[in-house]
Amino acid sequence: MSIFLDSLFSSIALSHFMVDTFNASRPVLLTYLGLSESQIALFSTIYIWASALTQPFFGWLSDRMGPRWLTAGGVLWMTVFYSAAIFFPGKVGLTCLIIAALGSSAFHPVGAVQAALRGRELLKGRDTTSTSLFFMAGQLGHFAGPIITGLILASYDIPGMYILPIVSIPIGLSVLMRLRDNHPHPTPTQTSKSEQAKAGLVFILVLATVAALQSWAQSNMVNLIPKYIKDLGQGATVYGSMAGLFMGGSALGNVIGGHLGDRYPKRFVAAVVLFLAAIPIYITGMVGWTWWLYLLVPFAGMFTGAVHSIMVVLAQRIIPGGMALASGLVLGFIFSSGALGLLYTGHLAEVYGFPFVLTLTTGMVLVASPLALLLKEPSTQTVR
Repeated sequence: MSIFLDSLFSSIALSHFMVDTFNASRPVLLTYLGLSESQIALFSTIYIWASALTQPFFGWLSDRMGPRWLTAGGVLWMTVFYSAAIFFPGKVGLTCLIIAALGSSAFHPVGAVQAALRGRELLKGRDTTSTSLFFMAGQLGHFAGPIITGLILASYDIPGMYILPIVSIPIGLSVLMRLRDNHPHPTPTQTSKSEQAKAGLVFILVLATVAALQSWAQSNMVNLIPKYIKDLGQGATVYGSMAGLFMGGSALGNVIGGHLGDRYPKRFVAAVVLFLAAIPIYITGMVGWTWWLYLLVPFAGMFTGAVHSIMVVLAQRIIPGGMALASGLVLGFIFSSGALGLLYTGHLAEVYGFPFVLTLTTGMVLVASPLALLLKEPSTQTVR
């Protein structure tokens, strides 16, 4: 699409790819280090909370000081502390990995706003489409991250993981240059604030519930699938590829969902894809190890991922305050709720097995589907 020819959008998208490549390497790296399901779930919860719960603060800060230093700084922060996590063994390295999550927290709300603004300007108001393309770049990072990590660990062991920080340095410097003008984010007009108030608490609660169930479902899949596949007798290349395929499907679904969300009512799009997600998730839990997983897992990712940009754009239009603050609130909630759910389902996976968790996950998306029909969106306007 022509928006990728825009140097600012492409720089933001590439940075998102790199940030989420770092993020996505975590489950495979932890599996390689020999952590159990409960340990992976606990550490992943701490990591995601460190990133998620601070996003509203970074969004608020960006609305006041502009996007440049938080966007580029997020990439470079992750570069430094991910390198430290690889260098230091044991608890020190794991602590550095958690600190690296703050770079992801700084980047995401600011990047989401920049993507939406470029869509309004370059795609004639199709901000859901541009936002979905931005998130597609991140999900491609989630797709590539586990695969790359699995291949690196299988070939070069832990020292090979320095490849990722080396690649990220020029990407962080590039976005620093592209955002040198550092324009402040737009703020809602009085009219849009009134419409936001009319949306009411019910809308926000329903949005939060749908977003939480979708995030929980995705967290179960991407964080526990590597351990499940390993327990079925497969190596790092296979279980890394499986986690990557889930996020690759999610990236594709995000673009499809964003495109459809600009053409049809967002609530109908969200309801349909969440219902369809139940099919591959349930079958995955029934079949054990089979080559069909190479098809079922990405389909599960595609349908669950199709609602992500829809949730973010709805939040940007509904939640009062600056756009980055709204993005930080919804993204922080999505990530933290998924992590909280993962903490519980990681324990269930050890006690009852991963197929039981997939049956539970099927129920989550089936509950979220009809709830999404309640998300009737108001129209909003913003000014710079």
